[in-house]
Amino acid sequence: MNAFMHASLGITDFWTFVLGTIFIVLLPGPNSMYVLSVAAQRGVRAGYRGACGVFLGDLILMVLSAAGVASLLKASPALFYVVKTIGAAYLAWIGFQMLRGALRSWSQRGEAGQPAAVEVPVERTTDPFRKALVISLLNPKAILFFISFFIQFVDPQFARPVLSFVALGLVCQICSFVYLTTIILVGARLAEAFRRRRRLSVGMASGVGAMFIGFGAKLATATLN
Repeated sequence: MNAFMHASLGITDFWTFVLGTIFIVLLPGPNSMYVLSVAAQRGVRAGYRGACGVFLGDLILMVLSAAGVASLLKASPALFYVVKTIGAAYLAWIGFQMLRGALRSWSQRGEAGQPAAVEVPVERTTDPFRKALVISLLNPKAILFFISFFIQFVDPQFARPVLSFVALGLVCQICSFVYLTTIILVGARLAEAFRRRRRLSVGMASGVGAMFIGFGAKLATATLN
């Protein structure tokens, strides 16, 4: 199989790429945490709108990688520093917004003795697709994946490298679709529990917010080595 993929599509060590992609996708990151949060708060449809934003964001990063932007970032530390600083600040801002919303919800009492649901600012007024797209484009895991890992499996001597990138991109998107679908279904099942239990809901929002701050810190300290 490896020999066939190399000869026909210019992909080196295909199965290593597949396994590496699966493990990387399974690691918690901003994309999956945001989709889970949206699905838990707003249901399956909103979760899939967020997932579509993730798919488009990853596709854009793949195209940029194939177009040589990954090599440009590796050759220009100053440009990479600017990109990662903007991304880190945005992810940290989302995390602080989630934490603030969780604290506000905890301080409020539900009407008629019912627990109040967690209020994460703008989540119910912004389009999950657009926000997930921005998060995906600034996702430290995705940025480092497409800069450092993705391009290593394309044979530079292959005559049609576009085919290589398309094939690798399909593998990434399939793995992401399966994983995010699982996340959405899990989030939808948690929604009812969150509506009934304020402490659980606040804990979820606080935990996701803290993780986003951590993602921002990780991106701020990321290197290309």
